[in-house]
Amino acid sequence: MKKWNMIIDVAECEDCNNCFLACKDEHVDNDFAGYSLSQFRHGHRWMNIMRKERGQGSIIDVAYLPVPCMHCDHAPCVSKGNGGAVYKRDDGIVIIDPIKAKDLEDLVDACPYGCIWWNDELKLPQKCGFCAHLLDNGWQEPRCVQACPTGALRFLLIEEAEMEKMVASNNLEVLYPEYETRPRVYYKNLYRFNRCFIAGSVGVRENGLEDCAKGAEVALFSPSMKKLGEQRTDNFGDFKFDNLEENSGKYILQISHEGYNKTTMEVDLKKSLNIGVIFL
Repeated sequence: MKKWNMIIDVAECEDCNNCFLACKDEHVDNDFAGYSLSQFRHGHRWMNIMRKERGQGSIIDVAYLPVPCMHCDHAPCVSKGNGGAVYKRDDGIVIIDPIKAKDLEDLVDACPYGCIWWNDELKLPQKCGFCAHLLDNGWQEPRCVQACPTGALRFLLIEEAEMEKMVASNNLEVLYPEYETRPRVYYKNLYRFNRCFIAGSVGVRENGLEDCAKGAEVALFSPSMKKLGEQRTDNFGDFKFDNLEENSGKYILQISHEGYNKTTMEVDLKKSLNIGVIFL
């Protein structure tokens, strides 16, 4: 059977908050019988955008991570909400029943992703439902996806086998796979948020003047001198080796440029690091 899946490209999210605002527009002051009651106006973030800054100085980037309900196949909230307070539909969507879940505040802590919110006015746990009330009336995507201006959010109704092929061919990942909940929300370029880089600039000194070393060769090695990657510096002499594990220890950088002596240096990587300017 075909199931709904969301794909989020971290590299395309610009933190415009259109998805967050579209969710508010759809759910605040609106009840949808059988699906959800009105979202609490303040505090609730059914589409919660996390932010992370990486690097230092002149080489720095910021990544944004939209986090809706993961609509897990092995959802802890479904197990916790016995008696139908939380249930998973055949199309993959997880729904908190707005009647049966009343007063069940402990459901908030059942979600390891922090995607369930407590509505103190209604005494009700609430979350993203993928706008199931719209999908059931012919919509092809929820409001958040419709409102995304960069295409960072995609929504697909496809067979499991086809989704598995897409995951493999596009290097898609799930958030916190160690939770073993089998989310139906997949991320592209997740390394921008949960991994780190080694970056720097290469320069040259001639006749008392300093200049950027465009086209310098930079290679990254493990401590055993296994080559992990290589690239040439850009017009500003900059380089960046990304998608590295935090706290992964020592690496070796080798830098060479025509007419200059090769430079080798060791880097101890704890978090994203701009090592500054290396002059040849």
